[in-house]
Amino acid sequence: MSAAPLRILGVDPGLRSTGFGVIEKSGQRIAYVTSGRIRTPLGEVAERLRSILEGLRAVIAQSRPQQVAVEKVFVNANPQSTLLLGQARGTALCAVIDAGLPVSEYTALQVKQAVVGNGHADKTQVQEMVRRLLALPAAPGADAADALACAICHAHGGLGLGRLSTRGYRVRRGRLV
Repeated sequence: MSAAPLRILGVDPGLRSTGFGVIEKSGQRIAYVTSGRIRTPLGEVAERLRSILEGLRAVIAQSRPQQVAVEKVFVNANPQSTLLLGQARGTALCAVIDAGLPVSEYTALQVKQAVVGNGHADKTQVQEMVRRLLALPAAPGADAADALACAICHAHGGLGLGRLSTRGYRVRRGRLV
């Protein structure tokens, strides 16, 4: 008897557009459920954050995920942009926590490693691998692909497809010994 399918929501937070993607994991198989993006209106930051909060609440209510994976914020060259992105991410986390869902966080490097096998893959590579892994007819948009990739990363336990197995080996200072 196999375990019940696990529904995972991936979130790629952004102030202009927050991507979301839902997959279902049954054993070792993953399947596409839905994806898209929440676009925020131009204007005040508070209104944009409200759009993210309400949009994610609606996605959670409609798709009924059991777990959530959110991409961690990277620090970019512009501190103001980093702060705004952090606010969008915090709002996304509030929507998830308010729904009582367990959340896991992954860096962009971890997500790309898990999906593409290369932590430095570009957006088009991520989109294509998401298309292939989920057997989609076309590559999803960049925001949705990043969110789906985050969910796939979580479904794989956060491990990269191309990660070197170290079982039975000792690792010291980043080297196999």
